[in-house]
Amino acid sequence: MSELIKRSNTISFIERKASSTAFKKLYADGMGLVEETAAYLDGEGRAEAKRLSRVSATLYAAESMRLTTRLMQIASWLLLQRALNSGEMSREQMMSEKKKIRLDTTSAKLTAAGWNELPDAFKLLVNRSLRLQSYVYRLDQDLFGEPEETPALPAAKDNPVGSQLELLRTAFAAR
Repeated sequence: MSELIKRSNTISFIERKASSTAFKKLYADGMGLVEETAAYLDGEGRAEAKRLSRVSATLYAAESMRLTTRLMQIASWLLLQRALNSGEMSREQMMSEKKKIRLDTTSAKLTAAGWNELPDAFKLLVNRSLRLQSYVYRLDQDLFGEPEETPALPAAKDNPVGSQLELLRTAFAAR
């Protein structure tokens, strides 16, 4: 039996989930977090950052870049999935564009110098973004299979130099 016939007879629960009401909620939650984070960083977060020590202010700036990068990658994935679900893109087009998305950005270790001084609202946004990224990453793996290379999330979190290298890779990645 051909692969196409096998696929047409198989019900993919994960694909159904990706085009269901659950996906609509995920999309709304993800885009809501993007908007909430943008509002925070442009308002309250900007004011709170001015009151931080030099070490914490540097960490805040680096972590803000990681946070916004992570959320833009998640938003891109959500938009591509929505375009696929609505028929605006073929699976091939979506897969081609999806190659540009990274769902493996890291965050500074909780024991990093200055972390405890960061505003609680900021740390909450970072943690929420990491949970959302983890969920979207797992969904992506269920939908599209294993990536060519497995991301090194735990190693970067445990290694301060690795965290900084990841930040540089994220900031200067060729897109």
